[in-house]
Amino acid sequence: MLRIAVPNKGSLSETAAQMLAEAGYTGRRDPRDLVTADPRNGVEFFYLRPRDIATYVGSGALDVGITGRDLLLDSHSKAQEIASLDFGDSTFRFAGPAGRFTELKDLDGLRVATSYPGLVERFLATHSVTVDLVELDGAVESAVQLGVADAVADVVSTGTTLRKAGLEIFGPVILESTAVLISSTNDKAGIATLLRRLQGVLVARQYVLLDYDIPVALLDTAAALAPGIESPTVSSLHDPEWAAVRVMIARLDMNNVMDELYAIGARAILVTTIHNARL
Repeated sequence: MLRIAVPNKGSLSETAAQMLAEAGYTGRRDPRDLVTADPRNGVEFFYLRPRDIATYVGSGALDVGITGRDLLLDSHSKAQEIASLDFGDSTFRFAGPAGRFTELKDLDGLRVATSYPGLVERFLATHSVTVDLVELDGAVESAVQLGVADAVADVVSTGTTLRKAGLEIFGPVILESTAVLISSTNDKAGIATLLRRLQGVLVARQYVLLDYDIPVALLDTAAALAPGIESPTVSSLHDPEWAAVRVMIARLDMNNVMDELYAIGARAILVTTIHNARL
């Protein structure tokens, strides 16, 4: 059976479990379960701390896993990213006392607190900056105020938490992270199927099906507004001057495309959610 590591808690856990369910897999029903088998799909799920998943997968103990790109890079694991899963996005930045730092080289020789020492050390090495890394488990915003560090490197969303601690962001982005599928080998039976299913879920979340009726004379104009993945599906109607069209469009563009089609004469415009897909 394909052995899959899944986050057991944290920001990645719920979405990862939901994504696997949408891909047709049966996960755990009891949140206390550490291992769950899905014999119908030939897989076994292991629920682990997100920070440990890259280590287990990289060692070969497990075949594939879902974790954050930040955690993968911080682990020094042999596991490799197979695909981005487009959730759990985060940005890593440096921050220090307001007005003290302007660029990365200002950190040279100073103390930097972080929960991701491997990730930060690798980034600084590529920029020829040497610091004394102070490893902390969890929030690092108070490290400067308490005199443990001169600056911090941490996840940033709006920057509000850092500002409340008297810190401001400076320097380049360390990493744009997201949830990823990882493995130490790509030829294990079942990995290709897992990847294809997860990609089908991503497509379903990003696209919708659009149906509409249009005068035949306007088909080319309508197709230019919504060309679809390959080409729209066109069906004849009882009235020979009209045709029915079905096309896949990006969910984000849905309302704009509907407005544009209506403006040129399309009618009976309907949107249908896609539950899964294979492109």
